[in-house]
Amino acid sequence: MKKIAFSLLLFSVSLFGQEVSIVVLGTAQDAGAPQIACEKECCRDLWEMQKTEAVVALGLIDRSEKVHFLFEATPNISQQLNLLGDQAEPNSNFKGVFLTHAHIGHYSGLMYFGKEALSAKNIPVYALPKMTEFLQTNGPWEQLIAEKNIDINTINADRSIRLTEQITLTPLVVPHRDEYSETAGYIIQGPNKSVLFIPDIDKWERWKIPIETVLRKVDYAFLDATFFDGKELPGRDMTSIPHPFVKESMQRFDGLADSEKNKIHFIHFNHTNPLLKNTSGESIIVEEKGYHIARTGMKINL
Repeated sequence: MKKIAFSLLLFSVSLFGQEVSIVVLGTAQDAGAPQIACEKECCRDLWEMQKTEAVVALGLIDRSEKVHFLFEATPNISQQLNLLGDQAEPNSNFKGVFLTHAHIGHYSGLMYFGKEALSAKNIPVYALPKMTEFLQTNGPWEQLIAEKNIDINTINADRSIRLTEQITLTPLVVPHRDEYSETAGYIIQGPNKSVLFIPDIDKWERWKIPIETVLRKVDYAFLDATFFDGKELPGRDMTSIPHPFVKESMQRFDGLADSEKNKIHFIHFNHTNPLLKNTSGESIIVEEKGYHIARTGMKINL
């Protein structure tokens, strides 16, 4: 009898751990891949195969409460919401979008909530204060608010909010090219595990918080990997788009314990980034060093 009870307990714990999960819905930089007007080798095969990689986004699912959330409103939001709905429970309710910042790939998908498309009713949209103000004071986004297609909710950095009984979310502010808004990262805490999501940031040393300190607090981390190195855009001033190169990140993180490196999943790849191809030599090197590369469809139970 005790063995049966113990087995039931193990089954219950295992099932409980699968009730909340993260789903990767896209891994590309704002313009996707292949990128507009690109005729380079990095895009040529994708054009010929009519294959695309969606812009970076995550889905968050709580099966116990039959709800799901979206992180980022990308130009690929239609397909991404469809994929997220397929991963969630039948009759799961879409409970809103969390935005990081006002660069095109991260919020422009909101347009599909408007009367020209979904004509949605009060979809919750969560953003930090400057991002909220940007949407409220600029067209066509202000029209979405006036027409009650979206319901703007201001959230604040370092203040945790409870999304469900099993999920807590903490926004962070990270340094980035903040022309129109600040830039958010998120820590998503499930019943057993937690995830850090920072798809866009300037060089790690520009953040007042050492990234290693934040890594220690989480179980998984999806981190900005826009460029593999500084050679991808010849003729461009890379100081004007100062993302941490993957080579730089690995050089910084290589001294960490294997357990810490194992948390890292690189994401947000420019169309020139060889990590978009899982068979590239660079992808193999990254994985041999103990890191991971985010791929669309990947699921992590929290």
